[in-house]
Order: sequence, then C-alpha cells, then structure tokens
Amino acid sequence: MAAGGVPVRAARKNAPPREDVLVAAMATIAERGLEGLTMAGLGREVGMSSGHLLYYFRSKDELLLQTLEWSEAELGSARRALLARRGPVAVRLQAYVDLYVPTRARDPHWTLWLEVWNRSQNAGPQERDRQAAIEGAWHRDLVALLAEGISRGEFRPVDAERVATRIRALLDGFSIQLAVGLPTASREEILEHVREYLTEALAPYDT
Repeated sequence: MAAGGVPVRAARKNAPPREDVLVAAMATIAERGLEGLTMAGLGREVGMSSGHLLYYFRSKDELLLQTLEWSEAELGSARRALLARRGPVAVRLQAYVDLYVPTRARDPHWTLWLEVWNRSQNAGPQERDRQAAIEGAWHRDLVALLAEGISRGEFRPVDAERVATRIRALLDGFSIQLAVGLPTASREEILEHVREYLTEALAPYDT
C-alpha cells in the first residue's frame, strides 16, 4: 500500500512523470524560496497528495537531493556544450566560471545546493556519495580544461588538479556570498576578481 492507504498500483498510475515533480519543485524555489516549498503545496501543484510524494521520494531531504541532481544534469549539459566549443581555452574557462557563479542573490540553484549541503550533516553515505558525484563532475571538467590549456601553451605548466581545487574553492567562497545576499561584492566584481586570479595563476611565464 502507498502512504495514505492508496494502493501502490493506483499511486503509480495517477502520478505525474517524476521530472514534472522536480521541475515544479525547482520552479517553487525560484518563485517563493525554500520556505515556500512544502510537500503539501508541491502535491497540489502536480496533482498528488503529500502522502504520494513521500511514497516516491521518502522524505523532503530526498526530494531536494533529486531536484538538485536534476538541475545539475541540466547544468552539466550546458557545461559540456561550452567546453566542446572551438577556440581559445581561456575563453571557455571564463564561460565555465560564468556558469558556476550564481546569477543573483537567492539564485534558485544555489539556494537548493546550499540547503542540500546543510542537510548533508545528517545524510547517510549513499546521499553523501551522490553529492560528491555532483562536485566531482565540475572538478573533472575544470581539470580537463586546464590540462588542455597547458598542452596548447595558453596556460603555464601547473598541477591541473591542485589549481582546479583552488579555483573551485575561490568560486565557492564568492558564490556563497552572492547567493545568500551578503553585500560584499556584485556579480560583476566577483567575476573580475576571478579573472584576475586566473591570470595570475595561469598566464604563461615570459620567455
């Protein structure tokens, strides 16, 4: 039996596609923030009871994590497309940075990511592995981009793994400040800070 006494077969038949629920969850976060996302409200949005939602997602934590995974899959497609472009690696690196940094305070993707990150303190090993997989995809793509720039002579010969770790730490720090609305720097100022660091860290040595 599904939650609420509804037979499992009926719950599956009447449920909207899983992605519709995730899209609705992300739209709610974008419009009303995390405080506006409740299982009951989301259920009304997609025509399901909160009990049915809990049957499919088990908990709000799992709903949030699956929504983040869906959102990251969308971003991953955009990231792979920009990394596959022709032209200078430095230009693609800037595009990577632009995709990474939040668009504004309360950016819905970063709002969701920070909430999942915060809840991970009580997450199990499988949930932590899924979060690590998201981080790992961004890291591997950045390492590959740096390695390409080094091989083409656009960047100085550096340890791509170590430099990628530092770049992402810089991006995370600035992104969190912007996402939570701290009045420290605008997005344009953040991007300029990052551009300056990338030049300092990667510009070829004078010959």
